[in-house]
Amino acid sequence: MSQLTYFTESYPPYNYRENNQFTGISVDLLDAAITKSAPEFDRTQIQLVPWARGYKLTRVGKDTVLFSTTRTAYREPVFEWVGPIAATKIVLFAAKDRQLKITKQSDLEQYNIGAIRDDIGEQSLLAIGISKSKIRRAHDATSLAQMLERNRIDLWAYDEVVGRWLLKNGGLNTDKFEVVYVLKESQLYYAFSRDSDPLLRQQLQQGIDKVKTNVQANGCTEYENIVNKYR
Repeated sequence: MSQLTYFTESYPPYNYRENNQFTGISVDLLDAAITKSAPEFDRTQIQLVPWARGYKLTRVGKDTVLFSTTRTAYREPVFEWVGPIAATKIVLFAAKDRQLKITKQSDLEQYNIGAIRDDIGEQSLLAIGISKSKIRRAHDATSLAQMLERNRIDLWAYDEVVGRWLLKNGGLNTDKFEVVYVLKESQLYYAFSRDSDPLLRQQLQQGIDKVKTNVQANGCTEYENIVNKYR
């Protein structure tokens, strides 16, 4: 697996950097899966880049992997998929004191919505017909959380688990925010460039399957123990 280049963004608790080391559910799962099917994984192979850049590099690059990537019909033919890593729910966050009520998709056109370029949040909004002019783009989620807190955007489109993590660990009062609409439910995967070696993808998939079925001494699977570390 050493010939692959891995791109990721800060997307806790799935993938992020802490004390100059990459960690998170998807990083630990990748490590455990590769250890079962190939030489030990070297976390220094991961490159932390803005999501839009990693997305572009994996679409056009050679032997590249992007994670954690939501698998969608739009993205299906763009990458080769290995996983899943975990379930994901893409939602719209709002400040509670705004008391926003979203009952149908057309309601969204009256609001400014924050999203990361080429992220699943932006793609989900565009897929349901939201005008590009209503989407306020940023390079990272932390900026969007701060924009929401300062009322510079009305809504923030992002993964629910990651969004709550960022609000809490960004020093913001999570009780001030709520989910007002669910855009999409899907699964997170490792997205491989189309030119990547099918054998490498098969080895990683087999490793993931083993991690998910390998019951450890505490009665949980190895995968469950990885997830529980970040709860």
